[in-house]
Amino acid sequence: MSRSTRSRERQRVDSRGTVRSLALAATLLFASAAFAADDNKILYPASTAPASAPAGGSLGNVTLVIGLALAAVGGWLVLRGRRASPRAADGRALAIEETRSLGNRQYLVVASYEGKRFLLGVCPGRIDHLAALPDEKPRP
Repeated sequence: MSRSTRSRERQRVDSRGTVRSLALAATLLFASAAFAADDNKILYPASTAPASAPAGGSLGNVTLVIGLALAAVGGWLVLRGRRASPRAADGRALAIEETRSLGNRQYLVVASYEGKRFLLGVCPGRIDHLAALPDEKPRP
């Protein structure tokens, strides 16, 4: 992986962390504002509440709506981040199609690049091109 690719990946990870931090800060800000607005309200224990106690209301509904909106935005950001993640191999020129372990940190790898397939031998410290394979995969 080149340095520019690593730095772009770090920036992507840093920007996701920044968005999550901002969402958390906004949630805490709205939650603290909602609790601070209830300072003048009289709270009664459940067993001794008078029959004419206020039913409460609109501030709780507003807090619920804000919380649901923030959850929806957070969910959208998570899904958007998953779709843009580098895990998807679609549209890439280089792909590892299959790997087999030979033991002692040695592997056989079938890699493809722009439609051409290669058999590679991989061991600690080196990678050897063993053979060029036919372009189509053999059918089981």
